[in-house]
Amino acid sequence: MTLTPALREVLSAVTTATLTTVLLKKGLRKTWMRGPRPLAAGQGRVLGPAFTLRFIPAREDLVTPESWSSPRSTRSAIETMPEGAVAVAGTEGITEAGIFGDILCARMRRRGVAGLVTKGAVRDAASVRATGLPVWCVAEAAPPSVAALTFVGWEEPIGCGGVAVFPGDVVVADDDGAVVIPQALVAEVAREAEAQEKLEAWIMREVERGVPLPGLYPPDAATRARYERETR
Repeated sequence: MTLTPALREVLSAVTTATLTTVLLKKGLRKTWMRGPRPLAAGQGRVLGPAFTLRFIPAREDLVTPESWSSPRSTRSAIETMPEGAVAVAGTEGITEAGIFGDILCARMRRRGVAGLVTKGAVRDAASVRATGLPVWCVAEAAPPSVAALTFVGWEEPIGCGGVAVFPGDVVVADDDGAVVIPQALVAEVAREAEAQEKLEAWIMREVERGVPLPGLYPPDAATRARYERETR
């Protein structure tokens, strides 16, 4: 499905915490990627369709500096990333080599890529921060990717942080980490998350004026009826 401007507006205003709650209510427990954290403090939130990248453990006959010029390379993948996409890299949790450094991140930023999420590492970390590309990762490492990883393709299903990610799923990332919304559920989740945030904002105001939690959070039938009356 298309991530319309209206959906972007809604999803830009709801937290990943709210999204995981809404997804949990739909039976989806593994939507928050365990591990990836913001590389830079205050880098904000990003959202966009997932552009997936797949790495596997290195095999010495395949991973050489020369492989960087191969048609199946991270360089080629970056040149196909659409504006507004969130690059999600599956690395099988390998962190002893950085999948991207400052030059590749700068090119992604130049192409309008919204951000990078991985349970792997990045290299040239200070310079990556300077590119302005928002990055969520688990580590920083000096060695290049070929020291520990083989890049095998892009735009195919991957696993990242214990979550299955398909190309086109919507990724939302903020200070709490990154969440994946299956693309078939984006409109429904956005609508319910927006309603949840409005309800919780009202509940917070009730808490601040001294209302006890039982019956308020979660709201019982009487509280919901009062909420509907007061916000109608």
